[in-house]
Amino acid sequence: MEHADRIAGHGDAGWRAALWVPVIAGGLIMGLALGVRHVQGLFLLPVTLDREWSRETFGLAMAAQNLIWGVAQPFTGMLADKFGSAKVVAVGLVAYGLGLFFMARAADPTGFVLSAGVVVGIALSGTAFGAIYGALSRIMPAERRSWALGLAGAIGGLGQFAMVPAAQGLIGGWGWAGALLILSGAMVLLLPLAMPLRDRSSEADAAGAGLSMSAAIGEALRHKGFWLLNLGFFACGFQLAFIATHLPAYLSDRGLTASEGVAALAIIALTNVAGTYLLGVWGGMLRRKYLLAALYVVRTLAMALFIFTPLTITSTYLFAAVMGFLWLGTVPLTNGLVSQVFGVRYITTLFGFVFFGHQLGSFFGVWLGGYLFVTTGSYQAVWLIAMGVGVLAAVVHWPIDDRAIARPSPAPAAA
Repeated sequence: MEHADRIAGHGDAGWRAALWVPVIAGGLIMGLALGVRHVQGLFLLPVTLDREWSRETFGLAMAAQNLIWGVAQPFTGMLADKFGSAKVVAVGLVAYGLGLFFMARAADPTGFVLSAGVVVGIALSGTAFGAIYGALSRIMPAERRSWALGLAGAIGGLGQFAMVPAAQGLIGGWGWAGALLILSGAMVLLLPLAMPLRDRSSEADAAGAGLSMSAAIGEALRHKGFWLLNLGFFACGFQLAFIATHLPAYLSDRGLTASEGVAALAIIALTNVAGTYLLGVWGGMLRRKYLLAALYVVRTLAMALFIFTPLTITSTYLFAAVMGFLWLGTVPLTNGLVSQVFGVRYITTLFGFVFFGHQLGSFFGVWLGGYLFVTTGSYQAVWLIAMGVGVLAAVVHWPIDDRAIARPSPAPAAA
């Protein structure tokens, strides 16, 4: 691993300092990339009112973004595994900037879906979990991997938290289109942070040294646990994408103010910082599959209490705090489980396939939220579906075989 090799022999203090650099860089990139995505719900009402589009149109664009992100992630992962993560992250940042620029300029629903859905979706595959966690999994020594993923996720969560008031202020001062243009420029300014994420994928995993990419993919597709992870991650994507996109509008429909909807998103982002870090660290001490099962049970109970009890500001903020703590903790746990079973040689590719399940769920969560609201005038049915898939996710994680795949050791090189 490039970073570990570079700092070998420089003492414990130098080793620790060097490991902080890619973690902070990756966390900041994820913070802006995921932060912009996290505040999409704040753009729903101003965009639809200004352009005179329906919520279903906006929901379709966000659903397309989630689906394209998932479809692109395995291919982005292949590029990162072959050419290195830093190049993929740099291209992703440029693509994100372009997507936001054309999103602000879109004058019709087709242009909005292409920019917000297709371009930003592809950009997310190179700037969010798959690329960043894949790079850190290879850069970090195995004993520091859970810490690194948890901390990078926590830094990313801080970025998401800061993005809520920032986006609200930008929309208030510059309008929704001006806010998107400013965020577009911010993406490009982060380009230098891609450099610390240089990894050396061909030397990352001795256990997979003799395995080709196609063989690794085939090995994963024949593993029952790989499909169960996909199914569980589908539920995660459904729940989070629906809440992130439609919660502000849901609260507004139920009589809460816009500022209270913004506060709920901010609480989710803030508690996500602690949750992502702690769940990432706990994943290094406890069995990840059981943590994931418990996480989905608690999420489902939180949604049930939120929906079936009287809605108040207090209940909204408590719900946001619980959901936020459990928000992105699934990602380092799932990524860690994939690397635990299959190794890190092709971690970005394999996690990309699992992440497709997450984004398929995100597509249905966002789209069904808009579609069922238009057809029934309520979000109630979507909340019930979100709880149902949460129960399913808890059940399917329990039987996953999380033992590392046994592979023949590569022959030693000739002296």
